[in-house]
Amino acid sequence: MHIKRALISVYNKEGLVDFARALAEMNVQIISTGGTARCLKEAGLTVTTVQDITGSPEMLGGRVKTLHPKIHGGILARRDDSQLKELEQLGIGLIDMVVVNLYPFEETVADPNCTLETALENIDIGGPSMLRAAAKNFPAVIPLCSPGDYREVVEVLRQEGDLSPEMRRGLAVRAFAHTAAYDAAIASWLQKEEFPERLALVLKLDSQLRYGENPHQQAALYKLPRQTDSLAWGQPLQGKQLSYNNYNDADAAFALVSEFDRPAVVAVKHAVPCGVGLGDSAAQAFSRARQADPVSIFGGVITFNRPVDVEAARLLREIFLEVIIAPGFTPEAKEMLAAKKNLRLMICPNQLPRGHSLRSISGGLLVQQADSGIVTDWKVAGRIQPPKGWEEDGGLAWLTAKYAKSNAIVIAKGTMTLGIGSGCTSRIDAANIALAAAGERARGGVMASDGFIPFPDVVEAAASAGIGVILQPGGSKGDDKAIAAADAAGIPMLFTGIRHFRH
Repeated sequence: MHIKRALISVYNKEGLVDFARALAEMNVQIISTGGTARCLKEAGLTVTTVQDITGSPEMLGGRVKTLHPKIHGGILARRDDSQLKELEQLGIGLIDMVVVNLYPFEETVADPNCTLETALENIDIGGPSMLRAAAKNFPAVIPLCSPGDYREVVEVLRQEGDLSPEMRRGLAVRAFAHTAAYDAAIASWLQKEEFPERLALVLKLDSQLRYGENPHQQAALYKLPRQTDSLAWGQPLQGKQLSYNNYNDADAAFALVSEFDRPAVVAVKHAVPCGVGLGDSAAQAFSRARQADPVSIFGGVITFNRPVDVEAARLLREIFLEVIIAPGFTPEAKEMLAAKKNLRLMICPNQLPRGHSLRSISGGLLVQQADSGIVTDWKVAGRIQPPKGWEEDGGLAWLTAKYAKSNAIVIAKGTMTLGIGSGCTSRIDAANIALAAAGERARGGVMASDGFIPFPDVVEAAASAGIGVILQPGGSKGDDKAIAAADAAGIPMLFTGIRHFRH
């Protein structure tokens, strides 16, 4: 048996006693500290304490226990004649396995009442030091940081007497990733700069997805550990695993539906809103989102900002949909939708944009504040005053334009979108697409533009379609010409003072 001495010092004691007992049955000497040693002794196991090895007592209320040459020398020594002879001269024994998991820093600081003093006390120093030392010397020392690995390690040791070089390397990689994520979580919590010199991200693999945007691309879902009320942490209720494209589409729909106070439904196709409806109930909102574009909604992703009830579920059963996301589903609605076995249902709380948005580019990462900008003052730009009651449709058109791809034009009327021109290289093209989709329904509706309107052409197209109100950020050198065209057409134009480019 290659493994003769194991140092065990863990916070999470899941599976600990069974694992230590298995090592003892293989005649492995167990070295331990503090609470771990007490736990093992109470289970009837023979334990050598770290203090017995070092000859030094624990110091500073337990802050210093394992930081000692007789511990780290035994872990870090290469198994060659020179270093083995040096250890013998110093009276230091080899340590062949290090089993360590760390103080729960992330769980501690997740408490909103956590103080700085409490957070600092939950930063592990000795544990990461031992894990890194063992991982550095993995050809000779086995690093174990996860209780999930105990069973496999024991089985291999029983059958083979030792771990393969590949398995040792894999455990070392896991240990280094574990300590790196631990340090990143600490740095992320302590840093207060908007854009720090080094951005520490802690992402945990949740699952490998069936494929990426296309079947020939592999993909995976990683989660940010502390954002448990976000889409990535949504609770699946039925159906097969969400795909890469499902998640991407849902992210766009999820953010937009969260913007509305009234019951709202957003339908998304290819990460672009294709229909948005408001109503007095979830069912009415869905009905209007479906009427907005009954063709594009087919096979789409649907998000609600209210729980799905039986009335809504009855309408949802009528068409083919990929995914439905809502803050909840009544038992009756779940039972009704269960008949569509391939339909994915997910529970996720509504959430407005917050924090930072990240986007990868070749060789780097673009980071910006999430677009949480809101309009606080709608300014009438020309001579024409808006009619009474335009605000709800105006807000609907404006918020939808915020989540459509630039250049974006949105037409809304009757608490539903009628036409969405998205991702166009010219604003007039976006306007023509939105107006063509709306058709005769555009008459009297509200047109919203995510960016300023630099030329009269968009206004002239809106006038030809009978648009009742135009919303735009303003700020172009061509504002005067656009305003003049709106005044000439008798269309009120309002400036928001804020744009919503989404590339």
